[in-house]
Amino acid sequence: MGTIITDLKEAFRRGNIYIQLIYINVGVFVITTLTEVILQLFNRSLGSVFEWLELPASLTQFIIQPWSLFTYMFMHAGFLHILFNMLWLYWFGALFLMFFSAKHLRGVYILGGICGGLLYMAAYNIFPYFRPMVDYSFMLGASASVLAIVAATAYREPNYPIRLFLFGTIRLKYLALIVIGTDLLFITSSNAGGHIAHLGGALAGVWFAAGISKGRDITTWINKILDVIVSLFSFKARKPKMKVHYGNSRQKDYDYNARKKVQSEEIDRILDKLKKSGYESLTTEEKKSLFDASKR
Repeated sequence: MGTIITDLKEAFRRGNIYIQLIYINVGVFVITTLTEVILQLFNRSLGSVFEWLELPASLTQFIIQPWSLFTYMFMHAGFLHILFNMLWLYWFGALFLMFFSAKHLRGVYILGGICGGLLYMAAYNIFPYFRPMVDYSFMLGASASVLAIVAATAYREPNYPIRLFLFGTIRLKYLALIVIGTDLLFITSSNAGGHIAHLGGALAGVWFAAGISKGRDITTWINKILDVIVSLFSFKARKPKMKVHYGNSRQKDYDYNARKKVQSEEIDRILDKLKKSGYESLTTEEKKSLFDASKR
């Protein structure tokens, strides 16, 4: 068990940013699902507790749990829900990194989730159609964050070819338009909140990509906050301080230089003797010294 956990940690550390985001989402899903399953065996439930991590449509409830604007984008309702979100994140995360940096992807994921959540709450509190549902509606899922990554990539490289099973090759801009158009068509469906959040995420992705093309990165503030959070939770062992003994070091340097000088003078003396009297005039010790010096 310890080896498995170590392997997972190492895979997480070495993985690209979209792989790390997938690990986080899957980890949260596994923990929450297992907890719920175990409690159900004892006829208990934590459903009401998990709602504190989901994003409420009610502004009054949101004021009580503002952190849910961040946590909801890592929560999922079921296996198929997280499966399709993570597949999209895997495919388009890799494509995104061909044109932007890892920090950009991290920032766009969070920005897309925030914008999708804000648009969801705004729509439910503005349009009369949604008002009867406000008090008991909650949203969860990474869809808005993933759509932000898709939209940003489509804006940056609209003609990039995407090969789809059964449909053949399609340009990225058309795929993005189909997804966004579908969300608009189903904005009053049973999953209205999800479709509205998708639109907010897509708008965030376009906003980011348009800003980057003009030299402005709107995810900078997000990444600065995340860097601070990561640094607070990074428990790295401090490297032992190196002890420097200046007195001993100077003494050793002095002794070494003195020996080198003596050796150099001895070799010079032997070479002078060699020039004057020839090789046979050298003693056995002098021949050895000369041979050793030739190998340095």
